[in-house]
Amino acid sequence: MNLSDRIERKILLKAPRSQVWRALANAESFGQWFGVALEGKRFVAGERTEGKITYPGYEHLFWDVQVMRVEPERVFAFRWHPYAVDPEADYSTEPTTLVLFELEDMDGGTLLRVVESGFDGIPAERRLKAFRMNSRGWDDQMTNIETYLAAP
Repeated sequence: MNLSDRIERKILLKAPRSQVWRALANAESFGQWFGVALEGKRFVAGERTEGKITYPGYEHLFWDVQVMRVEPERVFAFRWHPYAVDPEADYSTEPTTLVLFELEDMDGGTLLRVVESGFDGIPAERRLKAFRMNSRGWDDQMTNIETYLAAP
């Protein structure tokens, strides 16, 4: 695996682990900060979760993930097709990337680590674009969860 195979972000959130966990593992809460309509949905290991994307500019798309791990207050992971934004394309035969969220108690809050890996398996013609766009997207999402958790 090389550096272009994975995106990694870390952020110290000024919130207790239980609150950060709810923002991640409760599908409706996740959707609020991530930009996906997930009302009435749940994250269950081994099951798919889908919702309409509400993030500005991407509202014509659906978010579709396979939930891989739900380890309370520790790990949440799913697989998805990275930067699958062409509504005419069939991404179903492509490999997915793994998105892994890990929580750790730290002085002053909770350390959230996000790793998305598996880009080396994405078809060459869209690998670099998917990597770049998701890299920028994770920067935005770290700000989004921080803002969500800071709201009263």
